[in-house]
Amino acid sequence: MEATGTDEVEKLKSKFMSAWHNMKYSWVLKTKTYFSRNSAVFLLGKCYHFKSDELSELSPDGSCLDIVNKVISGNVEEFRKDFISRIWLTYREDFPQIKESALTTDCGWGCTLRTGQMLLAQGLVLHFLGRAWTWPGALNIENSDSESWTSHTVKKLTASFEASLTGEREPKVLSNDHKEALERDCDNSEMRDEVYHRKIISWFGDSPPASFGLHQLIEYGKKSGKTAGDWYGPAVVAHILRKAVEEARDPELQGITIYVAQDCTVYSLDVVDRQCSSMGSEKADMKAVIILVPVRLGGERTNMDYLEFVKGILSLEYCVGIIGGKPKQSYYFAGFQDDSLIYMDPHYCQSFVDVSIKDFPLESFHCPSPKKMSFKNMDPSCTIGFYCRNMQDFERISEEITRMLKSSSKEKYPLFTFVKGHSRDYDFASSPLHEESDLFSEDEKKRLKRFSTEEFVLL
Repeated sequence: MEATGTDEVEKLKSKFMSAWHNMKYSWVLKTKTYFSRNSAVFLLGKCYHFKSDELSELSPDGSCLDIVNKVISGNVEEFRKDFISRIWLTYREDFPQIKESALTTDCGWGCTLRTGQMLLAQGLVLHFLGRAWTWPGALNIENSDSESWTSHTVKKLTASFEASLTGEREPKVLSNDHKEALERDCDNSEMRDEVYHRKIISWFGDSPPASFGLHQLIEYGKKSGKTAGDWYGPAVVAHILRKAVEEARDPELQGITIYVAQDCTVYSLDVVDRQCSSMGSEKADMKAVIILVPVRLGGERTNMDYLEFVKGILSLEYCVGIIGGKPKQSYYFAGFQDDSLIYMDPHYCQSFVDVSIKDFPLESFHCPSPKKMSFKNMDPSCTIGFYCRNMQDFERISEEITRMLKSSSKEKYPLFTFVKGHSRDYDFASSPLHEESDLFSEDEKKRLKRFSTEEFVLL
């Protein structure tokens, strides 16, 4: 009876914390984001220019709205569609209870796991759909900004392109007949893309069977001393994601793997070993690999000298983003404008969605508006991710990033390095690719324990 009472207290506590965090972070999607029309915007390797020479004097009433829309269309709409198409994974509530706990929400503690999920989701989008893919329904998402189109708003619009990203729009609701007509007109390629779009999201569902869902990630985190309710650092999440992909049993996921850099070093032959693991001897069957590099961009605060390198990384189409944020508050960084980073925020508590049902709603998995943060406010601890489809991709990417690292490091040591050979050639313990007795080797456990305190050796 005592245990039952304790469970009830924990459930009440969980519901209270969920309500508190929902109130605390509900402003996340309400705050406005301002974009300059004079600077390029980069989003995971895609560049968008908002500048227009056609801006003219606008009258204070809403009659100029059509003119405004013509001025800001084109690249702004393309940017919006591209951004909204990225998969957004946030706090959820009322999902199935997490094993060995009374938690049915991750509000207040799961943000780094969510940003890690977003990074992995982008890697899977590149793998199955390609960087050019965008969700056809992206621009139908109802915007969260409730401000109406007033003369004040229109005046603001002439000074920035923010309103194009956060202005209220009437949501487009398609009738069932219209949906059926669209499906009939949709070619095989579009149908295939939509199948993979839904499949990728379903892998991140908040239930125990989902390969990369919160429940599975927490189970792998236990091997590094983490439990549900703990705060996870970017480096620990990188290793958890590696193990989750390694242990995934879905046949569709057998062609991709994750490599996590050791002590800011990517060992080329270790990457090749992961690409060749469990795929037989034929080179055509080599796995794609997502390379994760946990780094630290300074001491207690982020060093501004690293800004150009981070911007360079986010300018690459094979970049899958950065797990980072502010102290104890994780964000998924996906782009930049000038000295500000563009991110998706997981600190928005949404209701559980059962992704096992047919045609589950997709809207809550796509963020309606981007957020920006000055680079100087970024926490120095982060994990950078890249996607390589094959060995040729890896060789090209390592050369390109090495040049970028050399040009950005000046007289300092580079942020991380690519090295020929195996880690064992440099007296580092090389962990086996598959271990039946334990998910993490002793060497990995020691490294994870060090990462969990976010202690890095600064050169």
